[in-house]
Amino acid sequence: MKSILKSALIIGLTFFSLTSSAQQKMQSLEQLLNTTDPAWPLVQKWLDSAKNKVQVLECDSVLAKTALYQAQVSTYATLGAVIYHTGGIMIDSGWLRILGSGSAKLSRSVPEWNKGKSIKEYGEQPDFTLVADDAIGGFFAINYGAFGSDIKSVYYLAPNSLKWESLGLGYTEFLRFCLDGDLSDFYKGLRWSTWDQFIANLDGNKSYSFRPYLWTEAGMDIEKVSRKLVPTEDLYRFNITKQKEVNPAGVIEKH
Repeated sequence: MKSILKSALIIGLTFFSLTSSAQQKMQSLEQLLNTTDPAWPLVQKWLDSAKNKVQVLECDSVLAKTALYQAQVSTYATLGAVIYHTGGIMIDSGWLRILGSGSAKLSRSVPEWNKGKSIKEYGEQPDFTLVADDAIGGFFAINYGAFGSDIKSVYYLAPNSLKWESLGLGYTEFLRFCLDGDLSDFYKGLRWSTWDQFIANLDGNKSYSFRPYLWTEAGMDIEKVSRKLVPTEDLYRFNITKQKEVNPAGVIEKH
């Protein structure tokens, strides 16, 4: 009996130690707030001089602090600056949505959006982190090992191929591309003629689903498919499920 109790005690203490150790890995908000060399002033300059149409969504200080702590990203990093200082960023009237700490128009924060997708609990080291998406069911993620050896590169889950495609850009370069790059060329064949009339008042938590599917031969012409607004959450899970069916080998391409 004594040996059983001793074993149980050891197991319990080990579990407590592991749990405590995992919790200690979470940096405090104060540790994440970089005051000597924050990225935000530089990001602000990029936003102010952006060539594309940009809307920086209002940031709620409470949500910002919570999101930064949950994401465990320093404000020294561009991603941390975007999370802490914006409720999100809408590009081209909301065609492209860059996630921040959440707002009325884009209520999904980076950590909240990733929970249940790339992580189970806050503070975990993910294999990828979803950071942006668009109105047609495309999703952008930073690679931390899930997609290949190019760690910290941004990948795009293209709605017309259902393949994770490497953009060959880090998060900072990706943000700069969203602000100043040729999005018309990037989305060539994926924007119907009157797309801008539908996007202006689009809820940032909804995206368009198409029939026939864009990755099929029948869905190749964006002008001839039907469109339906659905929750972005539902579309992400649907596309991930379909991706495993369409690309069982997990083929990844370079954009």
